[in-house]
Amino acid sequence: MVGNTGRNEPLKKDRPKWKSDYPMTEGQLRSKRDEFWDTAPAFEGRKEIWDALKAAAVALECNDHELAQAIVDGASITLPHGTLTECYDELGNRYQLPVYCLAPPINLISERSDEDPSDSPEPPVAPKKEFQLKVRLSTGKDLRLSVSMADTIGQLKKQLQAQEDIDATHQRWFFSGKLLTDKTRLQDTKIQKDFVIQVIVNPQALRAPKLSPTTTASSPASE
Repeated sequence: MVGNTGRNEPLKKDRPKWKSDYPMTEGQLRSKRDEFWDTAPAFEGRKEIWDALKAAAVALECNDHELAQAIVDGASITLPHGTLTECYDELGNRYQLPVYCLAPPINLISERSDEDPSDSPEPPVAPKKEFQLKVRLSTGKDLRLSVSMADTIGQLKKQLQAQEDIDATHQRWFFSGKLLTDKTRLQDTKIQKDFVIQVIVNPQALRAPKLSPTTTASSPASE
């Protein structure tokens, strides 16, 4: 669907406030978002624009307004009302993001374990037991890392750097809409099997040209 793209406003910092029809847990919100992002590209529009909108929405929810604006500008996305709820690409295709992808509801329920320890005879997961962690990059690429619950985000950034050649300083890791610091351990995130961690990659890390070895060595100037 092609619309009018003449008007463009900067991305607003304030996030929409809304209330779910029913009290929603973090897991339900995450599932609802994943379902939308997995199916949205099939509706209409271009996949690269949907990927950019997803990265911008995550950045905005983590209060990184500057990064969100940079992502929108870099993808030539037009915002007639200054929000991601309605936007257009440079070809005039219209994109609409549901409010639940932009902010959690005001009646969000914090998930906590209410189980009686006596009902759980199994010991906690051994710190060094490795499993495959699913990571989704803002570039649209999915991959898996071999990790343990005792690993820190800082260690995982270095592992991703070695695997994908993306500098650790250009990576921002998010889970459940929260920015994960380098000192955070996986066991602190309460991540479970098949959950996805999102990694926003600084566009500069992708665009930076690599200098060849010959450019670093300068020959002495001849008189």
